[in-house]
Amino acid sequence: MRLQYSLALVAATTMIPGAALATNGYFAHGYGTINKGMAGAGVALSQDSIASATNPAGMAFVGNRIDGGLEVFSPRRQYEVEGDVLPQPAFSLQPGTYDSSRNGFVIPHLGFNRQLNENHALGLSVFANGGMNTSYPGTNGGPFYGGHTGVDLKQVFIAPTWSWEFTDNQAFGISPLFAYQQFEAKGLGAFSNFSSDPAAVTNNGTDDAWGYGFQVGWQGQITDTLRGGVSWRNILHMNEFDKYRGLFAEQGDFDIPQMFKAGIAWSGLQDHWFLLDLQHIRYSEIDSVGNPLLPNLQTAQLGDDDGAGFGWDDMTVFKLGWQWQQTPEHAWRAGVSYGENPISDEDVLFNILAPGVQEWHLTGGFTHHLAADLQLSGMVFYSPAKEVSGPNPLSPNQTIALEMYQFGASASVGWTF
Repeated sequence: MRLQYSLALVAATTMIPGAALATNGYFAHGYGTINKGMAGAGVALSQDSIASATNPAGMAFVGNRIDGGLEVFSPRRQYEVEGDVLPQPAFSLQPGTYDSSRNGFVIPHLGFNRQLNENHALGLSVFANGGMNTSYPGTNGGPFYGGHTGVDLKQVFIAPTWSWEFTDNQAFGISPLFAYQQFEAKGLGAFSNFSSDPAAVTNNGTDDAWGYGFQVGWQGQITDTLRGGVSWRNILHMNEFDKYRGLFAEQGDFDIPQMFKAGIAWSGLQDHWFLLDLQHIRYSEIDSVGNPLLPNLQTAQLGDDDGAGFGWDDMTVFKLGWQWQQTPEHAWRAGVSYGENPISDEDVLFNILAPGVQEWHLTGGFTHHLAADLQLSGMVFYSPAKEVSGPNPLSPNQTIALEMYQFGASASVGWTF
């Protein structure tokens, strides 16, 4: 009980006033200000105590330090409907362009690492992401004729980490992961008739769930100028959202997908690092996320094991980062990443709620030493507008277009001891 209370306190602290990231699907493009300044590249090069979010083995190389920071994040989302409204049984939407009104969020991150001896270190990283976060007005009845409509998903990860430098410049790390998430849905009453539990589809307030899993990784020197790293995280098995067991497949199940990362970092040019990472996210393995709307809505009820979901495909992201140590006290960073969005044009209807369509991220950042043991880091990013359009599967005469662009900035302080 005491452990659960402590974890809940950490989770609540991290989720205030709310995490909402919809970048690579619903995962952030990176974790920690330094990592995000290089578009999330860093599997092979770790520089702060948020490193276990990317690769737990990297904590073996960051030394004794504490990091904390805040990100200001602004996703701008809208959907557009073209085509006439047809009578039932067609499920037509009201034509027009509609914007989500929730455009600003603040997301904290925290980290701690301590060397136990020359070869072993213990640390803790706390980081957050989300993505299914929209709020559409009740204009013309709302998107699905249920008035004010939207969903809100918040997630926080607590990662205690043990890292072991088992030989010179070669390390292994493991992080037991504790995950906590909250979800709320509004305005989805029109889907109750399709549900195995009509009372557990919408407007039931916030539900929460705990879950667990682990992440392991390797990081090390390959040559004098080349580092490598790999990391794998298993599916995080979460408790069900009981209040929404009639919405999500498998009676409210919303596990967090497994993820694989690999990267290299090259320092062959003096004072410069060039990083290349690959990240693969297995959304299709989570039925509530990966199941398509059709034909599942015709062959099973919402909430059933084969119930309809958001139809997200697996996602592979390529990240390129650069760091220039201009002086011993100051470093500059830049990065770019690309991953094909997980939403196909056949699944635009349900994804009005979760338009995670972003593909490109452009980033920049810096670190400045305020003192020998104190660093200030900053980061900005921009994700250009991306649109996905397709037919309304329940009223094929209509076309639905989803669009989003994003920008954000973060700052953090690192203290070495």
